[in-house]
Amino acid sequence: MPHIEITYSANLEDVIDVSALCNVLRETAIASDVAPIAGVRVRAFRCDHYSIADGDRKHGYIDFSIRLREGRTDEVKASLTEQLFSAAKQFLEHDFTSHSIALSMELRDINATFSPKTGSIRQFLGKS
Repeated sequence: MPHIEITYSANLEDVIDVSALCNVLRETAIASDVAPIAGVRVRAFRCDHYSIADGDRKHGYIDFSIRLREGRTDEVKASLTEQLFSAAKQFLEHDFTSHSIALSMELRDINATFSPKTGSIRQFLGKS
């Protein structure tokens, strides 16, 4: 963990490089040392149906949520929130000057009891 899910309005598809944003958030999560590399997941979903502010289609949004396995202190979660939100703001800095974009995020704890995990990623890290 963390799992980061980005939703964004379809009108931003040609404005921002969503894959690059995913990479920035992944790299920031790894650098935070909050979670092992193998647990970091970032995915993005385009939203074709949305209505923002006054309804003008010029407005766009990017919202991302971070799901983090329980057990981290509030201080650790606050630090991760700040690091990820700052990275996204910095990534979008230029786009904010030329487009109407709302940016938001939320961090949620995952109850480990109800969220089983398994996989082999750790076995393959660093192998070509």
